[in-house]
Amino acid sequence: MKRLLFKGMLAAAIVLPALSGPARAGGDDDLGCSNATLKGDYAFAVLTIVAASPPGPGVVVGLGTFDGRGGFTQIDYPGNGGTDLGLDETFRTGQTGSYTVNRNCTGFMTINLGATVGVTENAFVISNGGRAVRAVIAAFTAPNGALATPLQSRIDFWKVASEQDN
Repeated sequence: MKRLLFKGMLAAAIVLPALSGPARAGGDDDLGCSNATLKGDYAFAVLTIVAASPPGPGVVVGLGTFDGRGGFTQIDYPGNGGTDLGLDETFRTGQTGSYTVNRNCTGFMTINLGATVGVTENAFVISNGGRAVRAVIAAFTAPNGALATPLQSRIDFWKVASEQDN
């Protein structure tokens, strides 16, 4: 009897993990993410291709802070492509917004970039347990309320942490 019980337990130990793998590989609507998954400081970089004049890429680097409850603030520095003769050593500040994380680790965020810049709405996906976020600009509204020229963008966020935080 003990031998039969042992064989049954061994079979279950082998089969159950194998059965659970395909269920996750097909997509899981509940990966356990929430607004609390994003908490703390994240360095980010943006690359945007604008289909307008002047054409070409735009770049931004910055630091964003997720509060774990759906609030977001950031500072950023827009690259100028080396076109200015002097270096502006000032990051833009006062940028605030909100975000919503879905259980499947996708989400959306809205950021007010300031009265002279506009409002951006981003779609994102969380990876690596909240240590990285990949995003694209879903919509951009200019200060005058008009939707901006069509563009493509890539935004990458990386959690700012020390080795002890990993």
